[in-house]
Amino acid sequence: MIDIEQIIQLQTDTVAQWHRGPIENNAADLLATVCTQHSFNYQLWHEEDIARSPDVSDQEIARVKRSIDRFNQQRNDWIEKLDDQVAELLSSHTVSPSSDAQLNTETPGSAIDRLSIMSLRLYHLREQLERDDVDQQHRESVQQKINVCLLQQSELAKSLQQLVNDLFAGKKRHLTYRQFKMYNDPTLNPYLYESAKEAGEQSTQRKVSA
Repeated sequence: MIDIEQIIQLQTDTVAQWHRGPIENNAADLLATVCTQHSFNYQLWHEEDIARSPDVSDQEIARVKRSIDRFNQQRNDWIEKLDDQVAELLSSHTVSPSSDAQLNTETPGSAIDRLSIMSLRLYHLREQLERDDVDQQHRESVQQKINVCLLQQSELAKSLQQLVNDLFAGKKRHLTYRQFKMYNDPTLNPYLYESAKEAGEQSTQRKVSA
């Protein structure tokens, strides 16, 4: 069985640890996959902070944009790995969904991804409470946001735990949702394959001219 509270605790703890030191993954089994997926959200979050800064150079923005694309692709790849691992766990427990079992609109992997982002949001909101350059109104506004986020985290955790329970009871069907991101695939992104084609034609022309 999958313990969602254990997943939230891992996400919360690692966000704090990674801000103090290197990104490490000491978990095992499904939690190790959760941690790796979470690490890409962590890196993506901080690159996006840089991208929104008005004082960074165009060169730095270009680097950040490529990093964001890479981390976002890895984030989505590992959502699928999470769902594949859930499928393996269901198979290892010989769970067969009932004939009337329905498919949920959101997979466990995508819900775990949302919990990952929420843990990052909560960490950075709490940082705002520790600032010494803001007034009480700012702190109260931040605290209200934290309260809403905690409620959303709690409700999402309950819903996800119920989904997991239903999956292992055969009441719901599980299916990994394949996202097939096209923008990073040189065979599917028109700009990439047309650019490669033009570069090849130019190279051929230079060889003929020589």
